[in-house]
Amino acid sequence: MSNYKKLKRSSTDVWIGGVCGGIAEYFDVDPTLVRITYVVLSIGSAAFPGILVYLLLWLIMPKY
Repeated sequence: MSNYKKLKRSSTDVWIGGVCGGIAEYFDVDPTLVRITYVVLSIGSAAFPGILVYLLLWLIMPKY
């Protein structure tokens, strides 16, 4: 049995697609902190790249 974590979208902490919740579960941090960090970085990069990255992660990350 392996002891490594797998990066996947969250099934319990979902707002839009579960991407931020999944990242928070993977790194064992508060999902609110991940979401706030994502919003700040998105605003700092004129929002479009942040939205594009989120959509790509939504498509790439396995479901639950």
